[in-house]
Amino acid sequence: MSDTGEPYLSYLLRLWVVQNQEGRVWRCSVEDVQTGERQGFPSLESLCDFLRRETGLVPDGDFKNDGCGP
Repeated sequence: MSDTGEPYLSYLLRLWVVQNQEGRVWRCSVEDVQTGERQGFPSLESLCDFLRRETGLVPDGDFKNDGCGP
């Protein structure tokens, strides 16, 4: 969450498909609009885990890597 305590996050999201040994998979990155910091993710599931932590829906280290669903 933002350091100002405001409940607002803004990211530029990039998604692309790559071919690997297991077939076609999605890769992702987000760029924090305010700071310009970028983070890459090897899967949609890891992106969802990041968003859960950033929003405080799940504390750090307390989640299952099971996708975006509930």
